[in-house]
Amino acid sequence: MLSSGKVTRLYLDELENLNQISIGLATVQLITLPETEAIDTTRQLIQRVRNELTSDQKPEELLQLIETVLVYKLPRLTRREVEAMFSLDELKQTRYFQDVLEEGREEGRQEGRDEGRLDKALETVPRLLALELTVEQVAEALQLDIEQVRNIQKKEGL
Repeated sequence: MLSSGKVTRLYLDELENLNQISIGLATVQLITLPETEAIDTTRQLIQRVRNELTSDQKPEELLQLIETVLVYKLPRLTRREVEAMFSLDELKQTRYFQDVLEEGREEGRQEGRDEGRLDKALETVPRLLALELTVEQVAEALQLDIEQVRNIQKKEGL
């Protein structure tokens, strides 16, 4: 098959002019670029996607792929640097952004559950101390720091 002439080999690192090759091929070529060239090339590629693709060609899917390549290729980029390359609306539509947003929401929910558990534990401290449990026993039972229990003990005058 390879010797039949029906297959053409392209070496991504040998392609010269980014603006003369297809957007899809330029996106794949982004993977092979050195870090120093990747950011400028990404900016040019994003501009090409915005200018050359119509909404029925689903440019947001290609922008998502470009962003994914960029995030993996340059993991040290800050959120602001990525935002500078994409418009905020485009960035919010990417899968990566949605995943990060969902992780943040889940962490917030978990913190809320943890705070709720902590509040209930702190409310229980005076009752357990009134039953003449030691500060250490209360701390262990409620999974609190001994200092937290002592502070409540002082505050409640127990």
